[in-house]
Amino acid sequence: MDTIFSINGPVVKVKNARAFSMQEMVYVGNKRLIGEVIRVTEGFTTIQVYEGTTGLQPGEPVEGTGAPMSATLGPGILDNIFDGIERPLKKLEELSGAFIADGANVSSIDTQKKYNCSMTVNVGDKLNAGDVYCTCPETLLIEHRCMLSPLSKGGEVIWRAPDGEYTVNDTVVKIRLANGDEQELTLCQKWPIRTPRPCRQRLHGTRPLITGQRIIDTVLPIAKGGTAAIPGGFGTGKTMTQHQLAKWCDADIIVYIGCGERGNEMTQVLEEFSELIDPHTQRPLTDRTVLIANTSNMPVAAREASIYTGITLAEYYRDMGYHIAIMADSTSRWAEALREISGRLEEMPAEEGFPAYLPSRISEFYERAGYVENLNGTEGSVTIIGAVSPQGSDFSEPVTQNTKRFVRCFWALDKSLAYARHYPAINWNTSYSEYVGDLEEYYTKNVNKDFISVRQEISTILVEENTLMEIVKLMGTDVLPDDQKLLIETARIVRVGFLQQNAYHKDDTYVPLEKQYLMMKLITDFYALAKKALADGTAYDKILSLGWADRIVKVKYDIPNDKPEMFEDYTKQMIQDFEKLTEVA
Repeated sequence: MDTIFSINGPVVKVKNARAFSMQEMVYVGNKRLIGEVIRVTEGFTTIQVYEGTTGLQPGEPVEGTGAPMSATLGPGILDNIFDGIERPLKKLEELSGAFIADGANVSSIDTQKKYNCSMTVNVGDKLNAGDVYCTCPETLLIEHRCMLSPLSKGGEVIWRAPDGEYTVNDTVVKIRLANGDEQELTLCQKWPIRTPRPCRQRLHGTRPLITGQRIIDTVLPIAKGGTAAIPGGFGTGKTMTQHQLAKWCDADIIVYIGCGERGNEMTQVLEEFSELIDPHTQRPLTDRTVLIANTSNMPVAAREASIYTGITLAEYYRDMGYHIAIMADSTSRWAEALREISGRLEEMPAEEGFPAYLPSRISEFYERAGYVENLNGTEGSVTIIGAVSPQGSDFSEPVTQNTKRFVRCFWALDKSLAYARHYPAINWNTSYSEYVGDLEEYYTKNVNKDFISVRQEISTILVEENTLMEIVKLMGTDVLPDDQKLLIETARIVRVGFLQQNAYHKDDTYVPLEKQYLMMKLITDFYALAKKALADGTAYDKILSLGWADRIVKVKYDIPNDKPEMFEDYTKQMIQDFEKLTEVA
C-alpha cells in the first residue's frame, strides 16, 4: 500500500508510487481526506489535499480512486450551498456541527429525496450524447432535464421506467450500446471539473445580460455568454455590485462562488437571497441559485477547486438550455491560493510571487464562458462576472492585468466614487466594454432605433467633461465659456441623475431598458435645447433658472418604471419652457 512520505501544509508527497495518474482523485490518510494528484515523477507523487491536514502523519495510507476529481450532477443542486469540493454544508453541519470535520464523507446531492419524473423517450428511440431522457421539477422555477452524458457514445433505448417518483440513483432508462453492452441511466452523472463540457458549436453573443443597472446596461453592457471583471480596492463595492447583479439580472440560474472571501459576506448572501423575491417570477431567489462557499478560514487548496466546481455546475445547466450567470468573488483569492501551493511545491516564482502559469489558469476559467448551441440542439449560455481584489487598488498588479487580457468587459471600481456614496462605483473613464457593437442590433430592434446614437452622445459628454475637468481643477469654472459650462452641467446630470443608482428605492434599484433609454433621451434633448438657446443669445444663467437640470436629476424617482408615457409630458413641457425663454431673449 502507498503511504505518506512528507507533508507540507496542503501538499503531500508519496514516495515510489506507481499506481497514481495525473489529476486522479485520491483519499489521503486514515481520515480519508480528499486530494488530487498534481505532479508525478519517478521518485515522488505530489498530492494537493482539499481539506485540513492538521494531525496527518507520515506512514498513513494513500488510496487512489482511478477517476479524476469530479462533480456529481443531478437534481438537488439548486437551492443548496456547497463547499469548494461540492459537499453540501447543511449535511456537513448535521454530521459534525458548526465546524467541518476532516474527512467528512457526504453525498453531494440528496440520495433519499424522490423526484416526480416524466420520461421523454420510448423503447426503440436512439439516444445520443446530450439528449434528454427524463425531466423533473427541481424547484418551482427550474425544470431539471436529465441528459445522456457526453462521455457516453449513445445507443438504443431497450427499457424505460414508467413516469413516477424516483431517487437520483434509481435506474430510469436502459440503452444498448453499439458494441452490444447495456448501460443503465439514473437521474445523475459525474463530470471531471477541470474538463469543459462539450457543445455543438459556439455562437456569437448578440443578446445583452439585462441587469437593470443603468451604467452597465447602457454605457458598459455585457452580452449573455460574455466575460466581465470587477476590479476594485477594499470597500469599493465589488461584493455588493455582484449581489445586485445576482438579484436582478435576467439569467435563468445564478451560480455564486464565494472564493476566499469573508464568512460574514456569504452569510449575508444566504440571508438576503432567502428573503428576496425574484422580480421575474415572484418566487424566492434561492429557487434559481446555487452557492459555493469556500471562505477565507476554509482550507486554502479547496479555493482552487471551488472555481472549477462552480463553472462545471454552470455548464451542466447550460446544456439543458438555460442561461447561467456566474459571480466569482474573488479571483484574486483564488490566485493567492495558487501562489501558496506553488510556493510549497518550490516552483520558480514569477511576478509578485505568483506562479508562471497564472495567465493560463485565468484564461482557462474565463474561456469556459460562452453562448453555445448544445449537443441536444438547444441554446444556452454561461456568463462569468469575476471580482478582482488588487492590493492597495493597484490595477497594475498581475491578477488584474492578466484578467484584463481575457475579459471583454472591465468595470473598474473607483475608491473616490465609493467614498462619495456614488453607487455603483464604476468609473466610466477607466472602464470599457467591447460588446456594444455586438449588441447594437438587439437594442435597435427591442428598445429604440436611436438607442445606440443616444448612448454614444451620453458617452461623448462624459469624455469631454473629463477633458475639461483638468482646466477646471486649475482655474475654476468661471473662466470657461458658456457652452463648456453647459457641457459640465449636463455631465453632472448624467452622473448624478443617470449613472448613480439607489438600491433602496423601489423604482431605482432595477430600471427597465425602455426607461433607461427615455432617461438618456431626456438628458440629450435638454442638452440640444440648451445649446440652441445659447446659440440664440440666451444667457447661461437664465437656462439654469428654468430648473430643468435639477428636475431631470430627480426623474429616476419621480417617474415610476411602469409609467414611461410620463416622459413625453416632461419633454413637451421642457420644449415649451425653452421656447418661452428664447422669445423673451
